[in-house]
Amino acid sequence: MAESRPRIVIIAGPTATGKTAAGIEIALHCRGEIVSADSIQIYRQMDIGSAKPTPEERSIVPHHMIDICDPDEDFSAGDYVRLARQCIRDVSDRGRVPVVVGGTGLYLRLLLGGIIDVPPSDEGLRTRLRAKEKREGAGALHALLQQVDPEAAAEIPPANLARVIRALEVFELTRMRFSALTRNHGFRDRPYQVLFIVLHVDRAILYERIDRRVDRMMKDGLLEEVSYLTRLGYSRNLKAMQSIGYRHAGMVLAGEIPVDEAIRLMKRDTRRYAKRQLTWFRSEPEAVWCDPADLAGVRLMVDHFLER
Repeated sequence: MAESRPRIVIIAGPTATGKTAAGIEIALHCRGEIVSADSIQIYRQMDIGSAKPTPEERSIVPHHMIDICDPDEDFSAGDYVRLARQCIRDVSDRGRVPVVVGGTGLYLRLLLGGIIDVPPSDEGLRTRLRAKEKREGAGALHALLQQVDPEAAAEIPPANLARVIRALEVFELTRMRFSALTRNHGFRDRPYQVLFIVLHVDRAILYERIDRRVDRMMKDGLLEEVSYLTRLGYSRNLKAMQSIGYRHAGMVLAGEIPVDEAIRLMKRDTRRYAKRQLTWFRSEPEAVWCDPADLAGVRLMVDHFLER
């Protein structure tokens, strides 16, 4: 029955909308603990470029699913769902409210709706696909995906090589289109009762926040952080190191672009990422859109949800 399912609060939204601060305030208000839903904050040592909650913020409210693997470790969306669901179970069993905070839409969708039953990854196949991309140039794998699964290709950006490879891998292993498997699955697992809050601000304000965040990351030492990761032996070609900010800093350190150009590209690419996040969250039927300036209203919604 629905009443037996744990209640969870989700604080989602595009980058730079204030999810961290809002999540902490809501968790304090409802005796909650935060479960991160961010695909970069899972990595140790990657603090500045991921806008990871500071040690001070993490001391205010318990945080989970942060700093759980190294940048060179394989970590799939399935791994996220398995570990995050265990965290949610533990938090709920202790009589506290799981507050899931983050902007990685795929993590949230799979957390709420379940994992598609597909074969595990095949590292040999992935190695061959990566070699093809390197040999034939950027975009070769996305072009191949357009041939075998146009629907998936329309959904997955060419720059998201990890998802492109996964879709091709599933097709090669099952001879079924990843888009069809996704559509048939329907994400109908639904183990929780959910209040799905999406923070949203006017686009001009969002872009201004993004610009300030990028400037602050550079001031706080993003280049030094990436230099340190490189000295630890983490290749700039790793999936984690190809994320926004880390990729750009790596280009500066390699002498490929000047700092000013890296900052411009970071701001541009972060705006584009925020647009994709907004598109993703608009497709979530349960989403309730809120202004982060109105946390009093959010608190009232949370109270009503938890008291039902």
